[in-house]
Amino acid sequence: MKLVILAGGLGTRLGEETTIRPKPLVEIGGRPIIWHIMKHYSHYGINEFVILLGYKGYMIKEFFDNYRRHLYDMRIDFKNNISEILKKDSNIEVDNWIVDLIYTGENTQTGGRIKRAYEYLKNEDSFFLTYGDGVSNVDIKKELEFHKSHGKIATMTAVFPPARWGAIKINDNNAITDFIEKPKGDNAYINGGFFVLNKKIFNYLEDDSTIFEKEPLQKLSKDNELMAFKHEGFWQCMDTQRDKSLLEDMWNKGNALWKTWK
Repeated sequence: MKLVILAGGLGTRLGEETTIRPKPLVEIGGRPIIWHIMKHYSHYGINEFVILLGYKGYMIKEFFDNYRRHLYDMRIDFKNNISEILKKDSNIEVDNWIVDLIYTGENTQTGGRIKRAYEYLKNEDSFFLTYGDGVSNVDIKKELEFHKSHGKIATMTAVFPPARWGAIKINDNNAITDFIEKPKGDNAYINGGFFVLNKKIFNYLEDDSTIFEKEPLQKLSKDNELMAFKHEGFWQCMDTQRDKSLLEDMWNKGNALWKTWK
């Protein structure tokens, strides 16, 4: 199976970070967040990726085109126009990936981007889909088993959003009895962004203006074709600079809960 990654948005809430690079290339621990996402899926044996590009997509192409070169020592002979790898480090594991990098338009909406990828997915009975800006330790194998078990068109991972602030407990006498460090949300699940989709999903996608999270998902729900895979483990999107700082801090402290690979 293949993983489709939506990687074409502007990411405006990350401010300066995304004025110079696309959001999926914003780094956590010295590696782009899209790399973290791909490593997670690769841990479960998913090594074929279709990355849907838009804003500054050429930079994502350049990153993957030079990926191997970044791992090893190199010699560049300007006189003879030759570049070569000098020595491969046996301690560096090279990812067994196949990556399709597909430009899907600067202003295309999420559903439109998926529709434009049809030629690369038409032979797949089902495929995974996620966004290029969120990490989780969701069990991809169990999600796929769940998807196969119910036979519907779409499976969406449902998560509790992490709370922005810590909470306090107050008793009947207005005395504060406890502090709760960043509890989960208000008992309402949200779209966690990790999907498994049957190829029939393309029947729900109209054109470049289609927003996947609106009409297609709403219609799937009405048609009883959308199922929730509940995930109560770690999940974190990277919408803001604060989110990035949180993930960076977790990585630096050796507490990256999304790191499922060795």
